[in-house]
Amino acid sequence: MTTTSHAPVAGPVPPAPDAKLAVGWMHTARFLTTAAQLHHLPPIDVPEIAFVGRSNAGKSTCINTLTQQKQLAFASKKPGRTQHINLFSLGRQNVTDAVLADLPGYGYAAVSRSDKQRWQQVMVNYLVSRESLTGIVLLCDPRLGLTELDEALLEAVRPRVEAGLKFLVLLTKADKLTRAEQAKVLSITRLQAGGGEVKMFSALKKQGVDEVAQLLWQWSHPQGTAPAGDSAAQEPEPADPAPGPEDSEAP
Repeated sequence: MTTTSHAPVAGPVPPAPDAKLAVGWMHTARFLTTAAQLHHLPPIDVPEIAFVGRSNAGKSTCINTLTQQKQLAFASKKPGRTQHINLFSLGRQNVTDAVLADLPGYGYAAVSRSDKQRWQQVMVNYLVSRESLTGIVLLCDPRLGLTELDEALLEAVRPRVEAGLKFLVLLTKADKLTRAEQAKVLSITRLQAGGGEVKMFSALKKQGVDEVAQLLWQWSHPQGTAPAGDSAAQEPEPADPAPGPEDSEAP
C-alpha cells in the first residue's frame, strides 16, 4: 500500500454528522496491529488520529468509552511500562476509512529516565513525521492541567498544527469537577491550546462522547467524501507480528 499524506488544507469544514451516525462509526473500531518501533507500523492511506497523554490521564478508558468496547484498549497494571503503539481501524463492511493510534502514556515516575527519554523521542518522531497523521487528541486530567510534558508536546507539533493538522485537548474525568470548575479549566486550557479545540469528557457520565465522536468523524471525512461504510479504502495489512493490543496507562 502506498502511504499518502493527509495533512489537512484550509477549506470549508464538513458538516457535523448526526450523533447516532458518528457514535455508530466509532463502534466499528477493531484492533489492527501493535508496534514497538515506528518502522514496524504499516503505511496507512486513510486519515490517522493519534491519542496521546500522560500515563494517568485515562486514555484507555476514553478510547473504550468512545468505541463502546470494554477492552479494545487495555490499561496496564503498571502505567508507563508498556511501550507499544497500537492501531485500530474504523469503518464498516470490511473497509477502513480511518485509523486510531493509541500512543504509550508518558511521564510515569516508575519508568527509568532513559526509557522515558527514548519513548518521548519516539512519540515526537511519530507526531512530527507520520504522513497519514490527520489529527491529535491530547488527553489531560483537568485537576492537573497541562503539564510541562504536555506543553513540550504541543510545541513539537505546533508547525504541523499551523499547517492544518487537527488538534483537540480532551479534559478527562470531568465528573470530578463542579460546573464552575469545568468552566474555569476550559477557559484556561483554551488559552494554552494554541488554536486547538478543547472539550470536557467523562467516561462515567458519558459527557462529551457524542461531541467527540462527531468531531473525529469530521476529521476523518473531508468535504465530499463518502460516509463510513461507503468508503472505498481497503483494510490496511497489519504489521507482522501483531500479538494483540497493549496500552501504557491506568484508567
